[in-house]
Amino acid sequence: MALFEVFVVGVVTALATGLGALPVGWIGVERVRRHQPLLLGITAGVMVAASIGLLVEPLDQAKYLPVTIGFVLGVAFLLGAQRALRDREERHEPIGKHAKRSILVFAVLFVHSLPEGFALGSAWAATAANLGLFVFIAISIQNIPEGTATAIPMAQAGYSKSRQFWAAVGTSVPQPIGAVAAYLLVEQIHTLLPWSLGFAAGAMLALVAADLLPEALAEPGRRTGALVGTGAAIVGMALLGLILTGSA
Repeated sequence: MALFEVFVVGVVTALATGLGALPVGWIGVERVRRHQPLLLGITAGVMVAASIGLLVEPLDQAKYLPVTIGFVLGVAFLLGAQRALRDREERHEPIGKHAKRSILVFAVLFVHSLPEGFALGSAWAATAANLGLFVFIAISIQNIPEGTATAIPMAQAGYSKSRQFWAAVGTSVPQPIGAVAAYLLVEQIHTLLPWSLGFAAGAMLALVAADLLPEALAEPGRRTGALVGTGAAIVGMALLGLILTGSA
């Protein structure tokens, strides 16, 4: 019964990611394009804050070597994915800037969601009171802006609202799988967390530095909006983290 509960809460966290895609569909493609620098800045800020949050626990536990190696592998993964997409464009028809970014954001968040599933399953198996519930709430809330980050480039690329929603949910498909695996093998999976958290953080920061921020700052007249969006997203995510930590 407990194992089924872990799977169900993992599915709910994945569906929470889809909630973040809904406002993008309501805003509409034209407004998304009009406010592109601001939205890209918000996307970058969410990813920066999330990646920093992933690194806190392994660094606090002095897991410097595995988290560093995982981080480097994450950067290499992102750069390799960009290279593969460029090569595909050279051999076939161009994918399109926003479609390319959609693929990269989806890939990074898809990989990033696995350690979140590990964390959920490990917490659910722990003996501390309400720890599993707290981690479930924290991951569900964190997934909402990640769904927004997934939907923004898809809206710019012309994808439908339903595809935006289900793509956002799809980025978190590994969460119920990781949660069940961690619940069953909590001790073994726990040793992999520094590696997987570092990998996800490296991939997200590489995406921000190599793609999102350069595009957001490309238009001189709209750089202020991009910087405001980035800063507001980082501050908002940091405050959310403080609130959740305090509530634990």
